Amino acid sequence: MTADEYTTITKTVGEGYYTEKRSKFLAFAHHVETLDEVKALLEGYRKKYYDARHVCYAYMLGAERTNFRANDDGEPSSTAGKPILGQINSAALTDILVVVVRYYGGVNLGTGGLIVAYRTAAADAIAHCQTEVRQVEETVVYDFPYVMLNDVMRVVKDMSPRIVSQQYDNTCRITLAIRRSEAQQLRSRLEKLSFQ
Repeated sequence: MTADEYTTITKTVGEGYYTEKRSKFLAFAHHVETLDEVKALLEGYRKKYYDARHVCYAYMLGAERTNFRANDDGEPSSTAGKPILGQINSAALTDILVVVVRYYGGVNLGTGGLIVAYRTAAADAIAHCQTEVRQVEETVVYDFPYVMLNDVMRVVKDMSPRIVSQQYDNTCRITLAIRRSEAQQLRSRLEKLSFQ
């Protein structure tokens, strides 16, 4: 995979399950792109499973995979959020939230048991997801006189960027999205048109 690609999951929610000594671990993997989506989903799980002992989670956001968090929600430190995040990392995924809801079964599992339980439930949820490779895009905005429209469209046809928006007036503006590794080449080709 190149530096301008990343792997995420589709919009279909992956579900996983694990049980140990009567404790039940329900796991859910969601595609998310913003912190607001993460917060809304967590709120929904806390309401839906209001009678559960713990709602632990981990998320990873962004193509660079630098925005992440793991939360133990009252479990002993690093026994829940970290193992969940570990599964996200071992699958090299981003733009993902994995929530594991625990119903306590009356028997303590110990830190080792908890780590295994959260890790296994998270892995099961991720295993039930479809993954997809997406491109990291960069936006290129280009202003040009109307007489250059055909030349600009020829470059667009050649390089196949996604047209985000376009406006045609005395001065035209086109906004294009293209994979990061090709953005500079697109800019250069458009700029060359100005000097023909």
